[in-house]
Amino acid sequence: MTAAVGGRASSEGRIGWLEQTLGGITANIEHAVFSERHARSAGWLQRRDPRAKLVGFLVAIVAASLASSVVGLALLYAATLGAARASRVPFGFFVKRVWLGIPFFAGIVVVPAIFFVPGDRVFDLALGPAHLAPSWNGLAGALLFVSRVGVSVSLAVLLVVTTPWADVLKSLRALRTPQVFVLVLSMTYRYIFLFLHTTNGILLARKSRVVGRTRGGEQRRWITGTMGNLMSRAFQMSNDVYAAMLSRGFTGEVRVYSTYRMRPADWLALGATAAFCVTAVLASRVVA
Repeated sequence: MTAAVGGRASSEGRIGWLEQTLGGITANIEHAVFSERHARSAGWLQRRDPRAKLVGFLVAIVAASLASSVVGLALLYAATLGAARASRVPFGFFVKRVWLGIPFFAGIVVVPAIFFVPGDRVFDLALGPAHLAPSWNGLAGALLFVSRVGVSVSLAVLLVVTTPWADVLKSLRALRTPQVFVLVLSMTYRYIFLFLHTTNGILLARKSRVVGRTRGGEQRRWITGTMGNLMSRAFQMSNDVYAAMLSRGFTGEVRVYSTYRMRPADWLALGATAAFCVTAVLASRVVA
């Protein structure tokens, strides 16, 4: 009897942990990404013209892709952290948002190269007919790849965090980005917000209606049905949102009430960014 009660408590604990995790993830993403609280603060990047910021970050991302050693990427990342600090972006929030997922996803892509790139082997472990023998060249290439991805994602995250999404879209149009591309980005952003809001509502509704412990099969049927329901709602919502936009005079052009004006500080920041990126790339070539 005690074991049964303990097993029931354990099962309920796992179910509660799963619900809290899913609800916490969606709620945190909805709050952190869409509240734009950091974009409204009076930081250094927030005071820059959105067009200058966009061009500067694009130049930095290109420099990260051209860097041929970890030294150049370290310089770019240090400058990124300095810009985040000057823009009043919390250090823990910024670093965790980038590096908690990048090592896992980038590692999946680059792990095979560690064992197949020729060069001196770190060790050679025989596992039956197979040999586990990573090379130093493979490890160096993997480190460079993960660092490059991390720096590029950090730059993109810092741009989005310190710039309202509407200003990002308008800056893309100012750079002659195709209107269809900007429209797709705008609609995707809004649908993600609505999707997360709907998911939180479904989780809350289920939690408020479930009293006893449910079986595993019932849990799986509920998850499957919820996925189908969310897909159906997404299609219906897309039609409703587009019809509402057309009825309000939407023509496909992103319009923002704020006006842009490049000031000397913006030109200076853009020039300093370009010069620093060139220096970082040259430094990486010299070290390599």
